[in-house]
Amino acid sequence: MSAPPTTGTTARRRRLGWPRRVFSQVLLMQLAVAAGVAVLATGLFLAPLSAQLDDQAMRRALAIAATTAAEPRLTDDLLTSRPSPDGPVQREAERIRRATGAEYVVVMNDRGVRWSHPDPAELGQEVSTDPGDVLAGHDVMEIDSGTLGRSARGKVALRGPGGTVVGAVSVGIEYDSVRARLLNAIPGLFAYAGGALAVGALAAWLIARRVHRQTRDLAFSDISALLTEREAMLHSIREGVVALDGDGRIRLLNDEAQRLLDVGPEAGGRPLDEVLGAGRTTDVLAGRVEGTDLLTVRGHRVLVANRMPTEDGGAVATLRDRTELEHLGRELDSTRGLIDALRAQDHEHANRLHTLLGLLELGLYEEAVAFITEVVGVHRATAEQVTEKVRDPLLAAVLVGKATVAAERAVALSLSPATSLPDRFIDPRGLVTVVGNLVDNALDATAGTPGAAVEVELRAEGRTVVVRVRDNGPGIPDDRRELVFTEGWTTKAPPAHGRRGLGLALVGRFAERTGGSARVGAGPGGGAEFTVVLPEALSEALDGRPPVRPEGAAGCAPEAARAEGAETS
Repeated sequence: MSAPPTTGTTARRRRLGWPRRVFSQVLLMQLAVAAGVAVLATGLFLAPLSAQLDDQAMRRALAIAATTAAEPRLTDDLLTSRPSPDGPVQREAERIRRATGAEYVVVMNDRGVRWSHPDPAELGQEVSTDPGDVLAGHDVMEIDSGTLGRSARGKVALRGPGGTVVGAVSVGIEYDSVRARLLNAIPGLFAYAGGALAVGALAAWLIARRVHRQTRDLAFSDISALLTEREAMLHSIREGVVALDGDGRIRLLNDEAQRLLDVGPEAGGRPLDEVLGAGRTTDVLAGRVEGTDLLTVRGHRVLVANRMPTEDGGAVATLRDRTELEHLGRELDSTRGLIDALRAQDHEHANRLHTLLGLLELGLYEEAVAFITEVVGVHRATAEQVTEKVRDPLLAAVLVGKATVAAERAVALSLSPATSLPDRFIDPRGLVTVVGNLVDNALDATAGTPGAAVEVELRAEGRTVVVRVRDNGPGIPDDRRELVFTEGWTTKAPPAHGRRGLGLALVGRFAERTGGSARVGAGPGGGAEFTVVLPEALSEALDGRPPVRPEGAAGCAPEAARAEGAETS
């Protein structure tokens, strides 16, 4: 006994009966539709054709009968002669029959007796069908059977001089000839139907070919599976995907793209410029900025975008969140700077220890005490100067750390006499980002130049905080100042993690997000002067009570150093 067929065998057999390819299925369906339409049209044409041919035959017979009845001598011959094969009525009727091609022309008297007939034996006999209607003066058209078989008949009354009915004329058209006309019309009709079917088949083939190219010869089940897999993939991957059509409208936004761009699903179908507004992110996604792995900032996120055009004139763009990576990169830069500073401090510390050791060996104890007091006092004075003017521990720790780095890089970092900030920041970490980035840029611009100096001014005007950082470096040309706060703009060589030009962009975005402003100009003594205004950055005073700080805002100096390293560039 053979084993029953498996499910795979059954599926293969099913596919043999119905093709899986979209091209074949579309072609077969359209051919079936075209054939059905051709058959239906042929049937609808043939159905009334038979009735029309019957009507034409009956009207032709009636017209012959009326013409015969109008002969002036026929009435006299009917009234004055007897039915015979050589009688005048028979001769006239046979002449008309041969001339018109009718099957018969029968002339009868008012009792239904034949005076003419193609078969002379029928002369003098009563007609086989009831002549009552025609002898009553009515014209008659009918399909009926008689002595000569089935025929299309027309009957007209024959009237005497006074208008009285003295007989009738009956003309028959052979019904087989009517049927022959119908059968003769069918081949031509089928030829037209076949031509229409051929045109329909060609159109179906062309449409199926187009569908074949557009679907890449996939089966409907494959297309359905691809759509299902596409939806699952788009909403599960951790990269944002944005699809645009040829008019710049958003066709698709997956969940991650909505999160990174801070938009909702209602953005679908709307123009990209309308959804995101003007800016570098819009320019990158729209293709107005070309390149690979393009950096852009959206809100507080740093994104890496890549764009691939599609055949229909649209494009698909992918977005990756690089915020944490950028923070780690900037922290690496800060750590390397700190290592360099510690290396320099270690060298300086060794020199100081050697000096102290020499003083002690020479017995100059008072000079040794004075030397130690002086060295410690310099660092203590710097920390005390900062904490007196800047009350927030995070910001104070950042400035103290920057002062140490500046000293090792031979840059004089100082606070402006106008600096005075209370400990009432709503978002101290945001202010750390602003100050840290501005100071780092100033140190990079001035390091290595004689007499390098950076001045930081922090002051409160009501609830508004004004941050101003001046340096005596080379400055920024007038024609480049508008580009300073855009992503990717930098005058520095790329660091180890490969990207620069984000620090000032983050400063500008933070200022915009808080409703403030960021601008750059020339300093009083040359160099550059950055000014950032942050309205509503301070909370209301609480009558001497400590202000309520956001969770995680407060911290000690090590935490501030970590925040500064993560936020600045």
